[in-house]
Amino acid sequence: MTDRPILYSFRRCPYAMRARMALIISDTAYTRIEVKLSAKPAELLAASPKATVPVLILSDGTVIDESLDIMHWALARHDPENWLANIDPAVIATNDGPFKHHLDRYKYPQRHNSDPLEHRTAALKILLSYPSPLWGGRLDTSRAAWGNPPQPQKPPTFTEIALFPFIRQFAATDPPWFAAQPLPALHAWLAHHLTSPLFTAAMAR
Repeated sequence: MTDRPILYSFRRCPYAMRARMALIISDTAYTRIEVKLSAKPAELLAASPKATVPVLILSDGTVIDESLDIMHWALARHDPENWLANIDPAVIATNDGPFKHHLDRYKYPQRHNSDPLEHRTAALKILLSYPSPLWGGRLDTSRAAWGNPPQPQKPPTFTEIALFPFIRQFAATDPPWFAAQPLPALHAWLAHHLTSPLFTAAMAR
């Protein structure tokens, strides 16, 4: 077993993205193994029978196979931007539950036999319900969460990074439609994260 943790990952998976971002911001050195989902390695299946990424195997053999647990583990070691001080479990649960449910049925309607426009509307409604203080003080709390002019950028929070890959996926499903929505603060927030050095590093091949 190597001294470095081993991360089984898939580049475009939003769960794996947020795990990689936490490992990077915590300065955790790790070995990344990119998984081909149609041919998952035996080592991954042996470590985590649920066989979904990300899976982190520590040098002592401990297996962490939930993305939020990987984030917590990494930041407990080193949290230079104080992400752990800004966690909203209810919002993260909404993202990982109802929002992800609608996102999947919007993005993959054939797979789910769903009405994509119905689920797009429901997913957007959830985004608009998120309280603005979660977004690092970027939004004016006296106005609707996503309808404000962008505020000066601040370091991200744990909650933001937990949500960001899923909101990215939502926006990328129909970019012209998303760009046409009168939501300048949401567009600015997403653009900031998409162009951040942290996300660039997390998406490196």
